[in-house]
Amino acid sequence: MAPRTGKGQLRVGVLGAGMISTIEYGYLPHLGKIRDRVHVVAIANRGLEKARAVAESQHIDHAVASLDELLAFDIDAVVNLLPGPDHFRASRTILESGRHLVTEKPIAGTMAEADELLDLADRAGLYVVSAPADMLAAPWARARDLVARGAIGKVAFARVQSSHAGAAGLAWPVNPSQFYQRGVGALLDMGVYGLTQATGVLGPARRVSALSGITVPVRRTRGGPFDGLEIPVTAPDNNLVLLDFGEATFAVIDGTFNVVASRAPRMEVYGLEGTLLVNRPDEAVPPIEVYRLDAAPGIAGWVTPRTYEIFPEGSDRFVELQRGALIEHLADCIRDGRQPVASGYHARHVLEVMLAAERSAAEGRVIDVASTF
Repeated sequence: MAPRTGKGQLRVGVLGAGMISTIEYGYLPHLGKIRDRVHVVAIANRGLEKARAVAESQHIDHAVASLDELLAFDIDAVVNLLPGPDHFRASRTILESGRHLVTEKPIAGTMAEADELLDLADRAGLYVVSAPADMLAAPWARARDLVARGAIGKVAFARVQSSHAGAAGLAWPVNPSQFYQRGVGALLDMGVYGLTQATGVLGPARRVSALSGITVPVRRTRGGPFDGLEIPVTAPDNNLVLLDFGEATFAVIDGTFNVVASRAPRMEVYGLEGTLLVNRPDEAVPPIEVYRLDAAPGIAGWVTPRTYEIFPEGSDRFVELQRGALIEHLADCIRDGRQPVASGYHARHVLEVMLAAERSAAEGRVIDVASTF
């Protein structure tokens, strides 16, 4: 079944009715704002009752228990929200059925799997859009453009914070054990955001060095329905990753479950002519600040970047739609015939960086990165 291209309503199926589908910052809660462009036809979940409950709360027409049943509907694309270790097999089936793909992170578990998915999509003329959605957000897009335009001169290094206290420390509403096990862990769960941001702003990384470890062998859940649950930790929960972009441009990214609080910016970029900050959205500061040596003739200082447009077009769709912005982004790319920003190739590059970080930490050496985007 060939998906529609060009104008018209994008017909979507959703695979997985877990927390990320319905939480406030998830995929489904804000899609009503773009109902004229995106129609969620059906949702599939191994627990059919959960699928039915989500379908009712999110005004979805059909609920089914399997991917095969989902693909029987007349749909153009599928949003793969299964747990990370299950992404590849489901995504391959989706692409083989001739549907476009939106997938949660990571895109796959190995480079061979990522290559297979992207080859399938390319041969069939299908789109792959992958989380994280950060580079669709206005502050990150603005940061990328400012750096590219030389707003702070030649970049020397950057710092990116990509951590929180971990699901066990955040009164998680579902069992948090999976986040601490091999196949998931802090690097794949949290580091992926900072690595996407760093490479999205600075470009593809060329080399990776990392330190990783397990902070404590057992985590105790704090708050929520699983308060007091003891979780054996089998995947590193404390990772520091150093990226080399070439020409003496570096970045350090943390991916841990050990940041219980921070007031640091999400990203700091240091250039020869200034500094750029991407601030946290919940802080009472502008989303982006720039320190320039020539903020005014003979004067250095902090400035808040603004466009020249009196009436700027559009809005920050990431703020309005949260992760649903990825689905709208797919619809935009199909309509306009353009390549995604949140592309499968960017996700593949970040996957290679994460796998290289794991190797670097295990082998104690710098690992080269071959992919780009």
